[in-house]
Amino acid sequence: MNPIMIPKPKRSSSRWLIYAALLAVYVWAFSGIPFTGIKETAGQVVESIVTGLFAPDWDFVYLPEGEDLLRGLLDTLAISILGTVISAAVSIPFAFWAAANMSRFRPISGSGRVLLSFVRTFPELVMALLFIKAVGPGSFAGVLALGIHSVGMLGKLFAEEVENIDRGPSEALMASGANRLQLLWFAVLPQVLPSFLSYTLYRFEINVRSATILGFIGAGGIGTPLIFALSTRHWDRVGIILLGIVVMITIIDLISGAVRKKLV
Repeated sequence: MNPIMIPKPKRSSSRWLIYAALLAVYVWAFSGIPFTGIKETAGQVVESIVTGLFAPDWDFVYLPEGEDLLRGLLDTLAISILGTVISAAVSIPFAFWAAANMSRFRPISGSGRVLLSFVRTFPELVMALLFIKAVGPGSFAGVLALGIHSVGMLGKLFAEEVENIDRGPSEALMASGANRLQLLWFAVLPQVLPSFLSYTLYRFEINVRSATILGFIGAGGIGTPLIFALSTRHWDRVGIILLGIVVMITIIDLISGAVRKKLV
């Protein structure tokens, strides 16, 4: 008895059109990148960079006087923590404002979403430059930049979590005569608080990485000595700074990931 042969599905023409469109986008993107060739000193520069990265300046880890690696990493960590705490605290009222199920009138929640989208359009670097002009260079400008920028994303995630709550506890409390504040405290917050904390920890991981970049423009953190080392071509100091950043971010990711698994 001959086995029944199942014909293979033919690829539709629409799939090939998608592939062709993607190929056209890649060709267009690469064609817009100017290529002027490789400099004659490129080999020497690469050799110096690799030598410095694999032979880091261990003396820069701690200096009794002046900036060192530990102070820079602690400054970066402090900027990230304060920025995340500010954004999480501010995002909670914005989340209830933007949640569609928390208001009877659609324009109210819509205005909250528009405001959060407006905040998200400004990158951290742009906000850091604005705050540097307003409050001066330093860590305070970095904290404000991370805190305000993170409100846009955390507020959106918090609002979506509020919209996905189970309406059963709220309806039971309403039937027993609870007011609106009691509904939020006993029915809504217990459901959304674990996710709020998980999103906040995830945003903290992102802010740690962003805080390392803000120092390039004078917003404090480890980025300031890093840009100085890059500009003066102290590759051994660049190597120890990058190694410190990698170790700090790896430890934070491991701790944050373990905590988030327990929360959700």
